[in-house]
Amino acid sequence: MLTIWGRLNSHNVKKVVWFADEIGLPHVRHDVGGAFGMDATYLARNPNALIPTIEDGDLTLWESNAILRYLAARHAPALWPADPVERARGDKWMDWQFAFADAQRDAFLQLVRTPDGQRNGQLIAKSAQATGAAMLVLDQTLAAQPWLSGVHFGVADVPLGVYAHTWFTLAIERPDVPHVRAWYDRLRERPAYARSVMIPLT
Repeated sequence: MLTIWGRLNSHNVKKVVWFADEIGLPHVRHDVGGAFGMDATYLARNPNALIPTIEDGDLTLWESNAILRYLAARHAPALWPADPVERARGDKWMDWQFAFADAQRDAFLQLVRTPDGQRNGQLIAKSAQATGAAMLVLDQTLAAQPWLSGVHFGVADVPLGVYAHTWFTLAIERPDVPHVRAWYDRLRERPAYARSVMIPLT
């Protein structure tokens, strides 16, 4: 059985839990990180002191998108195209997600993890502007195809799918991105997404 270490209010942990649930892969998750801390046993598995980490059989693996690629390749190859061209077209969005996460971090930390009255409005506005500009780029792609993976849902939709929920939930100004909204609405119809991603931001 797949074992996942990491607290579920982490974006990177949500990715892995959602995808495991999405593909029907039995798994167990242990709270690690943040208020739950990390003990020596966990740090032996992941010396970076980050989450998530998984064990699948004899494999111990960290880095959330590497985990997603591994799970797709081993357990759900239909969700990660075999053709290298088609795979690359979706795969680039998995790496692009890290830049989006950096842009969104200040808005998230200020609005979710900073007490009201101590928030920095300039940081929030700058973050909202940066993520809005990024979503306009994403909207152009989704105007031509329903999923970041192409014609069908795939693993390439997972990383940004997690951050999209946060973006639509935060109390920030957002540009009109109808194709991103339609993609997000399709994600919301997926039961595994609702269970693991559409939870209160904490």
